[in-house]
Amino acid sequence: MVDIARARPEDAGEILTLQRAAYVSEAQLYGDPFIPPLVESFDQVVAAVETGTVLKAMDGPRVVGAVRGRMSGSTCLVGRLVVAPDRQGQGIGTALLAALHESLPDAVAFDLFTGHLSGGNLRLYRRLGYRETHRERLQDHLTLVHLRRGPE
Repeated sequence: MVDIARARPEDAGEILTLQRAAYVSEAQLYGDPFIPPLVESFDQVVAAVETGTVLKAMDGPRVVGAVRGRMSGSTCLVGRLVVAPDRQGQGIGTALLAALHESLPDAVAFDLFTGHLSGGNLRLYRRLGYRETHRERLQDHLTLVHLRRGPE
């Protein structure tokens, strides 16, 4: 099992490496190597850790997952849920989201989005109580599915 803890700025390099590994399959799925998680800089990850809630899943000394939350009013904007490719399907994403929900008790709702072709992500989010609120077509090959956990 993994331990979940709050990420520190010194974790940013490992989180960024993990993020890039985890999002390669999404980039291939959508035929776009320039999706934001793959072009995000080290400094941007440090800033996310310093200004929001970033949780990491640890297996011994290895970071095997991470998730971000940033409050906007009473809503937590969830982003960058990542799990190491060799550890996907083992409940780490579920554990990270559950820990994020628990760590932000003042959040009335949690909002996130994923691509329309990302079936595994959509199944995970729906299983955890997220409901689709709307879709946003960004490009011919990409429609974002927005989901919310909490009141409409």
